[in-house]
Amino acid sequence: MENTCKRLLDCCLRGETWPAGLLDRAIEIDQGRALLSLVVERLADSFEPRLCGVYRRLFADVIGRAAPELSARLRPSGRAPANRPPESCAAVFVLSRVTLGADVAVTSVLLDAAKRRYPEAEIYFAGPAKSYEMFSSDRRIRHRPVAYARGGTLLERLRASASLWFDKGIVIDPDSRLTQLGLISVCEESRYFFFPSREIEGPGRLPELASRWAKEIFGVDARPYIAPPAPAGAAAEITVSLGVGENEAKRLGGDFERGLLKLLAGRSVLVDQGGSAEERDRVERAIPPGMRTHQGSFASFAAEIARSKQFIGYDSAGGHVASASGVPVISIFAGAVSERFFDRWRPLGHVIRPEDGDVLERVWALLG
Repeated sequence: MENTCKRLLDCCLRGETWPAGLLDRAIEIDQGRALLSLVVERLADSFEPRLCGVYRRLFADVIGRAAPELSARLRPSGRAPANRPPESCAAVFVLSRVTLGADVAVTSVLLDAAKRRYPEAEIYFAGPAKSYEMFSSDRRIRHRPVAYARGGTLLERLRASASLWFDKGIVIDPDSRLTQLGLISVCEESRYFFFPSREIEGPGRLPELASRWAKEIFGVDARPYIAPPAPAGAAAEITVSLGVGENEAKRLGGDFERGLLKLLAGRSVLVDQGGSAEERDRVERAIPPGMRTHQGSFASFAAEIARSKQFIGYDSAGGHVASASGVPVISIFAGAVSERFFDRWRPLGHVIRPEDGDVLERVWALLG
């Protein structure tokens, strides 16, 4: 599995033409899941402008082989048309980036831009309910449910894209998986606005780049935000997340997690139990007696982060929530696939990289 995908990825990175048989095998392996996780996501996570055209050619080839009926929906070019936004419109659909952290860091900026540019329009968040919950208390934001299985097969994800079409209003695409990174048409081109997050040269965090793009296209100042339902009970001073969004490269091994929570013993702390059985098990093994844990949706934990005085965690959605909420962050950032990936996704605040020294000592120094 990995050897086939590695060979395909190497062809892409070198800008070479991939053998048809190699791509066919990659599509077949694990029903295309490995192709998506080991090749497609690696191309996207590099944030290299030169690879955007490579991705487009690769995935157009994938669609032609795996779902040829969808080829007619391929957009005519990799870039969005140079559209001028209308002076007014009845509806704006902002597509989800599917992952929670990206929906805070990027999608929320474009939701904010839509609200500011079109105060009378109906603004829709188009995406999974789990992400929409982070904005459900914002009366301006409605929900257009879109099911998309992050862990689904290649065909399942392509069918989700094929089912999506908007016959009114404008569509703002934050470089979403729902359109396979701007590849598949979901409305008429004249009503489509695409944030080219992977094509931008130079440094910058994604929230800042999205804000700059919104200013250029829509003429408004926009920022990241969340609007989950208000929590009940007493707020914790420190919120902690050990979740990694199924990316084990972001974790530190050994006794790091136990050691981190031991440092925090005796303080007012709330630790999220995570979104999977594996994450809950890790938290239960690491947590000291008497320390509070959070059980529930990510949106409810996001509300807890927003009213805390400090957030500590791996590179994950929690760090983006804290950054958007003005909460001081201590982020343990491991597993970056490139320096540009790190630059794009780093939260505001103190960012600790494992290669820079003893992580627990640095956390302790920052806590004071």
